[in-house]
Amino acid sequence: QVQLVESGGGLVQPGGSLRLSCATSGSMFRNSAMGWYRQAPGDQREFVARITDDGLTMYRDSVNGRFAISRDASKNTVYLQMNRLKAEDTAVYYCNKWPVLMGDYWGQGTQVTVSA
Repeated sequence: QVQLVESGGGLVQPGGSLRLSCATSGSMFRNSAMGWYRQAPGDQREFVARITDDGLTMYRDSVNGRFAISRDASKNTVYLQMNRLKAEDTAVYYCNKWPVLMGDYWGQGTQVTVSA
């Protein structure tokens, strides 16, 4: 059974930091690159970052240098450290395998709000 449980979101001021966590099922974690995605109100869900099973990372341009994705195999968990947050980072953040396919299951996500 697929498990995707995101946590760690909240309200933060511009320039602040948050660390998101995603607990996954072991089978998905072991066999997949994992990614973070986000969806702002009125927008489509978009790719944020991904990490392969051997640690190679990739980021969308707007977060490169501010966000860092990591994974802990002992906990089947993926993290997203977000620094120097901006208002435009406000969205619901989701994790999933990468690449994600049409029809794949999504978790509930975690809300990140960047506002003064």
